[in-house]
Amino acid sequence: MKNGLLIWNAVLTVAVAFLGYQHFSHHSSDSAGGSISEASKGKKIVYVQADSLLKNYEYYKDFQKEFESKGFQLENDLANKGRSFQNKVAFFQQRAQQGALSQDQAQAAQSQLAKEEQDITKYRDEQLRKLDEERIKKTEEFYGNIFEYIKNYNKENGYEFVLGYSKGGGILFADANLDVTKKMVEGLNKEYKEKEAAKAKK
Repeated sequence: MKNGLLIWNAVLTVAVAFLGYQHFSHHSSDSAGGSISEASKGKKIVYVQADSLLKNYEYYKDFQKEFESKGFQLENDLANKGRSFQNKVAFFQQRAQQGALSQDQAQAAQSQLAKEEQDITKYRDEQLRKLDEERIKKTEEFYGNIFEYIKNYNKENGYEFVLGYSKGGGILFADANLDVTKKMVEGLNKEYKEKEAAKAKK
């Protein structure tokens, strides 16, 4: 969850910078007096509870479950390969101790076992690399979903800042009337379900 909060706060940092830039560009042609007048007005600021969003955003929950499942499957796969390899090693040692193998046979068996051990290590590294690449891709997609939704949400509401709030974070107080977490979660989940339904039809 801590990693999720860091991801979410990073996304909001980018989003705030984007919205701030849009606001600055829109008013850059105003006179100094107009800028002062505008600055004196209350800013349109809302916030989202980061932990609550991650807890209730279906995409994030599915994302976590998917990788937990894949990690568990890989762990079992490697454990099975490891047990099979250990059995072969034990069988070779038993045969060698019994004097059932010639020197050439023993050397050939040792070479085969060494190669198999290397293959298992290579397989493990390759699968972990693929899993990590997929995780990065999904994380980038997560960033994109949040950032794109915030942009679209802001077009309808005209907020100047959308902040990420979490206990122990940089925001010490947040008025509950400015909390748009529920709306954000509902909108994101609706969008996610629509995308998943569209994929299922293909």
